[in-house]
Amino acid sequence: MRAKAAVTDDAAHVLVVDDDSRIRQLLAKFLGANGFRVTGAADAADARHKLASIDFDLLVLDVMMPGEDGFGLTGALRGRSDVPILLLTARADGEDRVRGLEAGADDYLTKPFEPRELLLRINNLLRRRNAGGAKPAIADTIAFGRFVFDLKREELRDGEDVIRLTDRERQLLTLFATSPEGTVSREALAGPDAAVGERTVDVQINRLRRKIEDDPANPLHLQTVRGIGYRLRFD
Repeated sequence: MRAKAAVTDDAAHVLVVDDDSRIRQLLAKFLGANGFRVTGAADAADARHKLASIDFDLLVLDVMMPGEDGFGLTGALRGRSDVPILLLTARADGEDRVRGLEAGADDYLTKPFEPRELLLRINNLLRRRNAGGAKPAIADTIAFGRFVFDLKREELRDGEDVIRLTDRERQLLTLFATSPEGTVSREALAGPDAAVGERTVDVQINRLRRKIEDDPANPLHLQTVRGIGYRLRFD
């Protein structure tokens, strides 16, 4: 069984509201593996009950639910809370996206979605919320050794030189950069795609190491965390 990354007491707490129990379980497992605390709610009424007693850091909210839909709940919450809200919908209609943003949502993602993209969007929302707040914001760049990775441009530099990266290598670096303490489990690196197993992840990590390590067999920056996955050590 793959080990999960430890969830600390000060980890961001996410409320996932979706009437599909499979999606709630998938997101709880995936976000939990990336260091988040996760609570699920089956509908708007359940979400309201939990919101009355818990101060969540972010909401992932399905639009199409029985009873009160995601648009209605978003609008109601915006009257009394500035908690970041990311809407999920099975419809790619542009009008729905505008309606969600007008209701007060901070971001919008269409189903089916890539969980790693959801993770990036969540971290981006938390970074914007924490900017200037009590918690430190996630930096726009990270440095390790002589390398600097720009999260906005998804660009890796060695001094003045740009290191050529594959799309997958950009995804990996972004995951490390936006994860607590730079540690990501093998499960999270693989994502839900059954074709991406642990062996494939190890191969991808080794390829990335050859670009950022002087001695890939004895890595200083991208290290193995036994029983969990990998950790990128920031400066």
